[in-house]
Amino acid sequence: MRVIAIHRATSATAGGGCDEPSGEVPKLNLPLVRREFLKGSGVLIGTLALGSPLLALAPSRAWAVELKTLSQAEGQAILKMGRVLFPHKRLPDAVYALLAKDLDAAASADAKAADLLRSGIAALDKAAGGRFAGASAARQRSAVKSLEGTPFFATVRGKCITSLYDNDMAYKVFGYPGASWDKGGYLSRGFQDLKWLPSPDAEASPPPYQRS
Repeated sequence: MRVIAIHRATSATAGGGCDEPSGEVPKLNLPLVRREFLKGSGVLIGTLALGSPLLALAPSRAWAVELKTLSQAEGQAILKMGRVLFPHKRLPDAVYALLAKDLDAAASADAKAADLLRSGIAALDKAAGGRFAGASAARQRSAVKSLEGTPFFATVRGKCITSLYDNDMAYKVFGYPGASWDKGGYLSRGFQDLKWLPSPDAEASPPPYQRS
């Protein structure tokens, strides 16, 4: 089986790769790697659903995230916790896997961070009455709720903000066309793109002043 290694967006690709005038995010150059070359302590593997908007970004439906410190089971638990904290039906597991990847990177750089994550995942399993990742949705919510206020809960929730939303895959799913500052700003590129409100009359919303 051939799989896609999901990588973090670099400064060269993040937010600035949109073509005018469609706003479509260009296809990413995600390298294909063989399964046996993923030598980390754990690997998260999945397949993009048919019809997913992310198929436009990837050369294959299969994806994989390598974990260097956390095990596959621990990575899967973090992935599922991220979905409980920030549930989006339209976001596939490939996006939530970035949360596990980022927290695994923190664990690889700091033994205390690794201990915090492992003890927190163990607490999730205990609260779920077994393996958290395989528990029912109701049990998962209850288990996560029981850890609210703990350092583990705060760490995972805090990392969700950037891991889940600051990447090209999330941009594609939610329809964000990317940054506009390098294209002259949003004044003439999306500023008036309100689709759910009626357009104001000319007196209420005169044309913007633009210096020639």
